[in-house]
Amino acid sequence: MISFNYEIDFVLEEENVYESWIASIIKSESKFLGDINYIFCNDEQLLKINIEYLNHDTLTDIISFDYSEANLIQGDIFISIERVQDNANDFNVSFEHELKRVMAHGVLHYCGYKDKTEKDTVLMRQKEDEKINLFHVEL
Repeated sequence: MISFNYEIDFVLEEENVYESWIASIIKSESKFLGDINYIFCNDEQLLKINIEYLNHDTLTDIISFDYSEANLIQGDIFISIERVQDNANDFNVSFEHELKRVMAHGVLHYCGYKDKTEKDTVLMRQKEDEKINLFHVEL
């Protein structure tokens, strides 16, 4: 089950479309959907989580807590809407495109993709693009 939670004044339009899309990402990686919680928040909230749980005193767009077991994908994904908007502006893409990239990014981590090395980051970006292209596409 996929749930969307809002800690700020933001609501994802057409949640059911996003649910289907996230499920299709997981299916395309030959994994199974468990419980995934998306929590939309602001920079301040995500910074507190980053400091408390990861000992990183930096702003970030996403923090994911992976509770996956084998091929059952589950976890909590915190997303700063402020960071997503700033990144969209910096990368000259729409807010919606950047939000999809970040939402896919969290699930891709659960599927085993990393982004700590340059090689891993290149693959992660390719996978993000591939999964964004699944939006509105039924598998």
